[in-house]
Amino acid sequence: MTSLWKSRRRRGEQRAISTIDDYAEALQAGLGYGAFSALGITQTQPGQAAEKAPGDLPGYARLFATNPIVWSCMVARLSVFSSARFTWQRVNGGRPSEMFGTTELARLEKPWVGGTTQDLLARVIQDADLAGNSYWVADGPEIVRMRPDWVQIVLERRRMHGGILGWRRYGYLYQEPGEDPVFLWPEEVVHFAPTPDPLATYRGMSWLTPVIRETQNDNLMARHKQAFLENAATPNLVVRLAREVTPEAFEKFKAKMDSGHRGVENAYKTLYLGGGADVTVVGRDFQQLDFAKVQGAGETRIAAAAGVPPVIVGFSEGLAAATYSNYGQARRRFADGTIHPLWGNAAGSFATLLQPPGTAVRLWYDVRDVPFLREDNKDAAEIQGLKSRTIRALVDAGYVPETVIAAVEAEDFTLLRHSGLYSVQLQKPGGTGPTTPTPPEEGT
Repeated sequence: MTSLWKSRRRRGEQRAISTIDDYAEALQAGLGYGAFSALGITQTQPGQAAEKAPGDLPGYARLFATNPIVWSCMVARLSVFSSARFTWQRVNGGRPSEMFGTTELARLEKPWVGGTTQDLLARVIQDADLAGNSYWVADGPEIVRMRPDWVQIVLERRRMHGGILGWRRYGYLYQEPGEDPVFLWPEEVVHFAPTPDPLATYRGMSWLTPVIRETQNDNLMARHKQAFLENAATPNLVVRLAREVTPEAFEKFKAKMDSGHRGVENAYKTLYLGGGADVTVVGRDFQQLDFAKVQGAGETRIAAAAGVPPVIVGFSEGLAAATYSNYGQARRRFADGTIHPLWGNAAGSFATLLQPPGTAVRLWYDVRDVPFLREDNKDAAEIQGLKSRTIRALVDAGYVPETVIAAVEAEDFTLLRHSGLYSVQLQKPGGTGPTTPTPPEEGT
């Protein structure tokens, strides 16, 4: 299979992409959302047997490095997502139960020399944000990252009832530029793809893909601000001179005016003109353009694609519609609607690397120590009070205290085990058995 791919793979392909606009058109066309294919991206279509990671990872990485809106959204996702840790969770009667740890989890706690779970999760979510996919493989005690744009998913025809029914994942092909490809079986690879690409079978899609035009607009707005400031921070001026002015005199006048009135350092200077010159203001300033509103709308659309409430990252439009007084509601939306599904997906993806300590045990995530998800003091005190009253009632009812604590923490009352002892109100004073009521005597 590997030799077949080596013979069919085209080498030396060059991508003529010089601007972000070129990149946007080529990416959307290559993904099947345009009229032509410029990147040579392989789709899951009849006659093809691979689906390549979409787009150009360096291009998206440049967006992350140069666009403050994309950077803010990705860092917000990364900061919370990387705060969790992996744990085992029992599944009792089909319902998630208590969590516990074993030495088997050390592979995820120290994925490489000097690495931590936080380092691992940070790279996982960064790859998924930029490329839509994150690929990892185990090499002895270490977990090795495979750059997403160097990985292809190898497919084979799925045959059922005498016909063709889609595609089956045959394996993964990893190839660095100028090197021989490496073939890996599906059970060897951790594939994290939180947002499925609708035009692919197994491949994921970056949340940046639908808003790449919006990021371009935001960059243009930033350039507009820069140009506005570089040109004296005032609207454009049109200077008219008399017809009798010679071209040489015009060039001298233009050079002198640019040197004395162009640039931030010359802003707001008084303009003096000689006879025959007339100045007209054209264009609009930031207030007339409603610049903040226009730019804020773009920020909100990018944040929505990232699943990050604008107030979380302090975007202007988010703060205009809400204040930090309802920050807690935005935090719950971000955690429940964006981060928790990502954590669950990551736990399921990395489960292929570990052997669970039992049949009814799954790899899961523990967020009890994540500061971002902590309730405020009042809510935490109320929760602890409810738990303590529940524990007290169950212990008084005769349940073993250790099982009571485990059941309350796991929210699974099937973990309760009774001690066989009952409350003293059901016993005779000084006795050992239950009280038997004495029937009344006749005539009394």
